[in-house]
Amino acid sequence: MRFSSPYRLASALGAALAVAVGAGAALAPAALAAPGAPGTRPSFCRHDNRSTPFAQYLCAKPGDLLDVRIGDVHPTQPSLGYDEVYYKLGRYTLGKDAINKKFDDWCEADGRLAAASVSPGARLNDPSSFTCQLPVGAETADSIAAMKTVVIGPGGEPFLTDGHHTLTSFFETPDGGAGLHVRLRVQANLSALTRQDFWNEMRAHKWVWLRGPNGNPVTVNKLPTSVGLANFTDDKYRSLLYFGRDIGYAQNGLPFQEFYWGSWVRDAKPINLADWNQNDHGSYLATVRALTEAMTALPKNTVVDNGFTAAQLGALGQWNDGKAANKGEFDKLSKPYSDAKPGKLAYTLEYKRVHGLG
Repeated sequence: MRFSSPYRLASALGAALAVAVGAGAALAPAALAAPGAPGTRPSFCRHDNRSTPFAQYLCAKPGDLLDVRIGDVHPTQPSLGYDEVYYKLGRYTLGKDAINKKFDDWCEADGRLAAASVSPGARLNDPSSFTCQLPVGAETADSIAAMKTVVIGPGGEPFLTDGHHTLTSFFETPDGGAGLHVRLRVQANLSALTRQDFWNEMRAHKWVWLRGPNGNPVTVNKLPTSVGLANFTDDKYRSLLYFGRDIGYAQNGLPFQEFYWGSWVRDAKPINLADWNQNDHGSYLATVRALTEAMTALPKNTVVDNGFTAAQLGALGQWNDGKAANKGEFDKLSKPYSDAKPGKLAYTLEYKRVHGLG
């Protein structure tokens, strides 16, 4: 079997996961009250219920690993940083890796660490053509913690709360598409709620992002209904923040973490973006450096956006984690496409050049 049962996760593993999430869990909102609480099944749950297209998800509990068709997940944000997706597609289609990164990414998203072996001509949509480091059923707390997440909404519909860029990259790659399957970890089951109450809870828990790239409000009925680049607007601030990971801030599991920082970049204007050229390696790299230096210079109690402080949004204590520019993550990011191991920016720009996206 390629996928584990969508309704199974050992309680001991769940407890270990809670420990593994650590500091990120401290930022999570309090548990919801019944009905529809994250720790309960809806009272009407039946495995054989076929009244809705997503009835198979009605019984899912928090921590369950669901086999989903990626074209069926409902996004909870209106935009993407296109350049992050272009980086991933560059790695998938132009890459120099011994094992194509798309298989590593799929195995990680499926809760099984990374690819272990890949047959000649392997394809994402042919799971018999590659293997992951962990077989189904051998997942660990750490491997599950890295999975993308969904909240089960009315009618059992799966709403994606983390992984929009990853799933869009799978959607866009030639051997992926809307029909590709991957497992996602259930964050909460709110299927017992009315649609209005569902969205109220999603807002209260900050599990939905309802701002466009220019800061304009977005209503829930205007959110995309599926992943794929054509369904999202492009947020250049979100792109910029992606390349600043582990240089100016560290990911900590907070949903929409980069969007909060992106709003700060747009509204507080900590750096001048007038000369930023998203199609020039030197200009892009210099802009990332200027931004991440501004992030790490902030007092950690500074409120960045929506009540979150710089510390809560993962700002590092020192730029590039205290390393020189020719060391650490900034050095990795700086590598040109001609290098044996190009940096993320180089892959992004090469992919855009090859496909006329500059």
